[in-house]
Order: sequence, then C-alpha cells, then structure tokens
Amino acid sequence: MPDTKGEIVFQARGVSKFFPGVKALEGVSISLTKGSIHALLGENGAGKSTLIKLITGVLRPDEGELLVDGKPVTLLSTRDAIAMGIGVVHQERNLITRFSVGENIMLERLGAHLFKPIDYAGINAEARRWLDVLGLDIDPSTPVSQLSVAKMQLVEIAKALSLRSRVLLLDEPTASLTPHETVALFALLKKLRDEGVSMLFVSHKLEEVQEICDQVTVLRDGRNACDSRPMAGLGRQDLVRLMIGRSEQIPDWKPRDHAGAPPVLELEGVATPLGHRDIDLTVRRGEIVGLYGLVGAGRTELAKSIMGQYPATAGTIKLEGRPVQVTSVGQAIHTHRIGYVSEDRKQEGLILLHSVLDNAGITIWRKLARFGLLTDRKVRAAAEPHIRKLEVRTPSLQQTVGNLSGGNQQKISVAKWLAAGVKLLIVDEPSVGIDIKTKAYLHELLRELSDTGTAILLITSDMPEMIALADRIVVMNDYRLAGGLHNSRDYDSMSEGIMNLIHKVDAA
Repeated sequence: MPDTKGEIVFQARGVSKFFPGVKALEGVSISLTKGSIHALLGENGAGKSTLIKLITGVLRPDEGELLVDGKPVTLLSTRDAIAMGIGVVHQERNLITRFSVGENIMLERLGAHLFKPIDYAGINAEARRWLDVLGLDIDPSTPVSQLSVAKMQLVEIAKALSLRSRVLLLDEPTASLTPHETVALFALLKKLRDEGVSMLFVSHKLEEVQEICDQVTVLRDGRNACDSRPMAGLGRQDLVRLMIGRSEQIPDWKPRDHAGAPPVLELEGVATPLGHRDIDLTVRRGEIVGLYGLVGAGRTELAKSIMGQYPATAGTIKLEGRPVQVTSVGQAIHTHRIGYVSEDRKQEGLILLHSVLDNAGITIWRKLARFGLLTDRKVRAAAEPHIRKLEVRTPSLQQTVGNLSGGNQQKISVAKWLAAGVKLLIVDEPSVGIDIKTKAYLHELLRELSDTGTAILLITSDMPEMIALADRIVVMNDYRLAGGLHNSRDYDSMSEGIMNLIHKVDAA
C-alpha cells in the first residue's frame, strides 16, 4: 500500500462569508493534510468560528470553494459534513443534557431502523468503548446533566471519535481540562494522527499549539495572516505577531503579601450538602486567592455555595467580619456585593437572546433605576467603558449576545461585574475561549481590581494563569482543602508544590 500521509484531504480556497455590516471572512484559504494536526489561530472575532461553520456545513461560503480529496463539494448541512468524514468538537458543549452519555455519543445512529426497538444495551456497550479510549470512568447510562463541564467536553470528544471522522475539528478541546487530562488527550490525538486522521486544532493556549501541532494557519480580521505554514521554526512570539501584529507584553508582577489586610470573606468549618467539609478559607481585601484542583475537586460547587445557590449545613460564612447567611444568588449580588464569573457562560453567565448592553448592565439595573425607571443612556454610561476596555467585537451594543463569538461572550460576562463594582469577585475559569491579547487585558483588569481593594477568589485549571495572578494558592481535592502556598511566582517550584498538595490528599 502506498504511504498517503501528507496528502491534502481537505481544502478551503479563497472562501468569504459576509453578514449584514460584517465581513466575517474574506478570501481565506487552508489546507489540511492526512496524518497531521493543524493549528488554527487568531484573536476572538478573527473568523475562526465562521471558518469552522463553513467546514462543517452549518454555513455556506459566499465566495470560494471547499474541496475534499481534491474534489469540490457543497455542504448543505452538518450531516453532509459527517457523510464526508468531517467531525467536530465544539467549544460550547453541544450535548442533549436530558439524554444519557451513551445516547449522546451514539446520537447519529439512534433509531436507524424505523420499526426496530432501540438497543440500549448495545448503545451503552459501544459508547463504553469510546469512553475507555479516553480513559473516562463514566457509566454510559448517566444523564449528561449530572456531568461537570469538563466531563461534558470529554463526552463531546468521544462522540466525535465514534463517528470515525477522517477530518476532526477540535475547537478549544482543553479549555475545561486539567493538565493531567490534557496530557491524556494529547496522547490520544497523536495516536489518531499516526493512524492518518487529519485534525484542525483551535486553541488560545500557544504552549499547547507548539507542543502538538505540525502546521498552522493564522487569521487576523477575517483574512489569512499565514496559510498552512509548517510549525517548525516558529516560536511563541512569531505566532503572537501573526495573530495581533505585535509582540506579547508580559507584566513583571512581584509577589504580594496581604496578611495585614482585613478579611472580606471567611469560611470557618463550612460544610455543604454537596460533600464539602471542614472548609477554612480567607480572602482579604485586595488579595487574589487561587483555588486550584483537579476536575471534580469541588471548587465550582464551593463557589456556588458562597453565592447562595447551595446552603451551608455547618460552619460559618463571614463577610467583612460579620456572620451571614446567603440564601440566594440575588442576595449575594445585591445585598452583599458578591460577583461570580461562571465557567459556563451559556447557561449561567449570559442571557443569550438579549443585547450586549442588557447583559453588560444587568448587574447595575437596580442601582441605576430611579423610581422604577431605567434608561439605556444610564446603563450605557456605566457599562460601555468596560466593554471598550475589553475590546468586545460587536457591530453595536444592541447586538444579540448569542450572535457573538464565544470569546466575546466571555468578555461580556466579565464586563458586567466590572461595571457592578463588587467587593468580592469569584472568577471561575476566566480565560476559557479568550485570545492571548484579551487574556492579558483580563489579567491586568483583575490585578487592577485587587489593587483598588476588591477581594478575588480565582478558580482556574490553567496552571500558568494561576501562578501569574494569585497571591496565595489554596489546593482542593475531593471537596476538602489540602493546604495552601504563598505564591513566589517561580513556576517550577509552585507547580511542584501544588501537585504535592493534591497527591497528599490522594494518599490520605
């Protein structure tokens, strides 16, 4: 058999896509070769998501053509793309939450025979096979609604793999994964590459791109900054310059000690019905406390308990030295001035059918209203500076948030809390889907907020982000606290110390 590795299996040639008032793509080209992992890079709004939608049949190009194995094709739907061997793992989970894991993985094959009952045992057995490939210990009969965001992402990957795609598009596949899970995923992707699968890998984590990708295409403002270029010889700064037109600005932040600052949040012996127990945690005025842990450690659940979504069954929660009972999210926001940037912006962070202005201003409506009256002018004056600072790419402030790219949606979910001026801000996976320039802006904003006295509880699975931002790092595993470290900002020693604390709880 001849070695066909390196042959072009998919091409987009000079494709353009126009929306009212927006040139999403203009003359873009990309070539995917057999047995390769091809990076697609660009800032939020550069056109990456639009290109993926063209490749997967969600949209049709207004100009240019798509080719599979050198032959022009017209993809009228996602099913056409699947029939051509094109699979996709979306950045935003695309699962039916009421269905089981097995039903979601095998969704394209459910009810294939009109008069034949669905073989659920067979579905679960086949799904189990693909879960095992990913090393996922999940019962296929489990409803997807019971899974964490990270496990939903892994189920998406298992679903795409089960379709035996020749071309696999991965849009931010590691966004919700821990470093350990990312290592396992990369081993799987390399195995698929060696078996001849062509992959398009979209990520804002340039260290991942450099580690795993063979080729790269960069989009800037809807056009090619480079087209299907070998990754060899390209350093991080080369990629950054292609993406944003200049070098990356890395702040030289020094370690800070807030031991003498008054506490804003204190948890003393807190337990919850979710399984937390003996939680002691303090976040002081102007301090960024990082909460690190593996998926399933209970970090997000603890944050939601602080916000009043789940009650504390034991212990004491204090805000600015006073014991409080936070019984609802509304009370947390409006009475106690606690903000929460959710890791799941679609379900919890935004109202997708409302405008950019509505979403950015929703946290300050009550404060701005006079005698029950509220005007867009007031909301705009308070929220627009934060929208501009985060460089949200939107045709207007009246644009529906659901029509923005994932990264721009995340910017809006942050902007609303910047406008609110909260005393305590809980930030859960803040840089998921955010490009390198916006990530730098976001880090600077969080640092500025802490400098002006805001207490910040930071939850992130991105170890470099944790070490770059946090003043102290507290490690959680299995709904317990394992200990904490003052951040020296020495990456090697801090990452080793964090992992030692995680293993300490495992050993116990």
